[in-house]
Amino acid sequence: MADRALIIARAESVLAKISFGCIVVASCALVVLIVTFGWLVFGRYVLNVTPTWVEQLALVLIGYIAFLGAAAGIHDDSHLGVTMFRDAFGERIRTVGVIIVDIILAIFSVVMFLAGIELMQFGWDTRLPMLNVPESVRTFSMVCCGGLMAVFLIARIIIRIFKFTLPAQAELEEGR
Repeated sequence: MADRALIIARAESVLAKISFGCIVVASCALVVLIVTFGWLVFGRYVLNVTPTWVEQLALVLIGYIAFLGAAAGIHDDSHLGVTMFRDAFGERIRTVGVIIVDIILAIFSVVMFLAGIELMQFGWDTRLPMLNVPESVRTFSMVCCGGLMAVFLIARIIIRIFKFTLPAQAELEEGR
């Protein structure tokens, strides 16, 4: 039982670091987005030369900000959710319900990951205008999000099952 608790603690620590990395990358992308829009305004109104590449870069950066933020939100369990029905039930039913929802979300994230890979392959030969990088740079954020969400959710399902079965095993060992 102590081994399970140690494994859970280590897994949660590693996943928390990955989630923090997502937040750092998304935050850096947000700073770059703000700086480039500052350059757009300066170029348009002061230099009278509009940097046209800013719009395309903004579309790429917004994808990374949104998708990496969503993956971190899944890890932190702070993403959008309706908990009214879940909170109405007892603890054991609530735990089973949460695990079922996590399984459904994990399936969705795997589908997102696989569809993102397909989109990346499809867009590899197409270049983004003004940036001259493959279109796949834009869809890579979806692949990252789907993969990270799958990892976070599968780990969370396993951890919740371990935590769900730990009290039952402790009661069995005490009764012997």
